[in-house]
Amino acid sequence: MRRLTLLLVGSVLAGCQSPLPAVDPQMAWVDFSMPTPGGKVLMAERLDNQRLRDGRFFQVTPGSHELTVRFDFEIFGGGQGMDSDPQERLCYMTVPYDHFEAGQRYRLEARSLAFTPSARLINRQGQIVAEERQINCVP
Repeated sequence: MRRLTLLLVGSVLAGCQSPLPAVDPQMAWVDFSMPTPGGKVLMAERLDNQRLRDGRFFQVTPGSHELTVRFDFEIFGGGQGMDSDPQERLCYMTVPYDHFEAGQRYRLEARSLAFTPSARLINRQGQIVAEERQINCVP
């Protein structure tokens, strides 16, 4: 039983550390960034309303796509006692973009201002090309 448990734990850890796939030059690649403190998790959830198996990136064909990301972040309270502990918030944000180009890299940034998250898609030149259209948060 102990060997089975160790094998299972080893398999899970190895799966978490698998390398990213090779970048396909016929596709566009989207990396993630959380430039402000408080962000805990930012991962790909859906591409064109289809659930993804690997949440570390998006790799999309040229053209129009709708990216949905999961963003977990902390909200820091300003009160005393129990209110001073940070609270976690889970949100799903949808970012549509009509002009993905093959061979290009994009960066999807997620940030929060108090209770309000935001996301924006940035091209290689550093220009904001799209922002979130929809935000759904779990209280």
